[in-house]
Amino acid sequence: MKLQRETVVAAAMALLDEVGMDGLTTRRLAQALGVQQPSLYWHFKSKRDLLDALAEAMLAEQRPVDRAAYPDWREWMAAQAREFRRCLRAHRDGARVHIGTRPEGGDFGDGEADLAYLVAAGFTPADGLRALISLSYYTIGWLLEEQAATEAGRGPGQAPLTPDPHAYPLLAQAQSVLSQNDVDADYEYGLRALIAGFEAQLTRA
Repeated sequence: MKLQRETVVAAAMALLDEVGMDGLTTRRLAQALGVQQPSLYWHFKSKRDLLDALAEAMLAEQRPVDRAAYPDWREWMAAQAREFRRCLRAHRDGARVHIGTRPEGGDFGDGEADLAYLVAAGFTPADGLRALISLSYYTIGWLLEEQAATEAGRGPGQAPLTPDPHAYPLLAQAQSVLSQNDVDADYEYGLRALIAGFEAQLTRA
């Protein structure tokens, strides 16, 4: 029976969640599928092609953020970013898989609708797209650090840092942030600051 592309992607996603991006090889994937390694090249010419397909599959899990439900563009931006982070965070090394990918022609419809929403709020098309890209890059960068720390045993609650309050009183007061006890709250702080910056730029324009 001919191996279906969807079957390969599903098996690769399961293997990614089990062994991470470094452990995901075409040899191990072929073993998991019970086929010879060359069979995979009918669908994916390289590991990068496979990773692109995994990134696309992750984004397919992203729940649409209804623009009509968000008359305030700031809240819509925040909801978009949170949902993007959620779908990448749901998979081991999700940010590493996604980094470096670019939208395909089939994705332009959603991008056009998002830009129309922001243009109606006062953005130029170029600035609206810059804002969306900035949110994406912030989220990916944040998640790269978050997932790498977890892999290294330094994630939230894994390795608390306790600076001497006499030598480092300010760091001691911010110990919860230093130890990443609440990465969601920390992410939200940066997200809100970024959106506030877009608002300031919009007001000046």
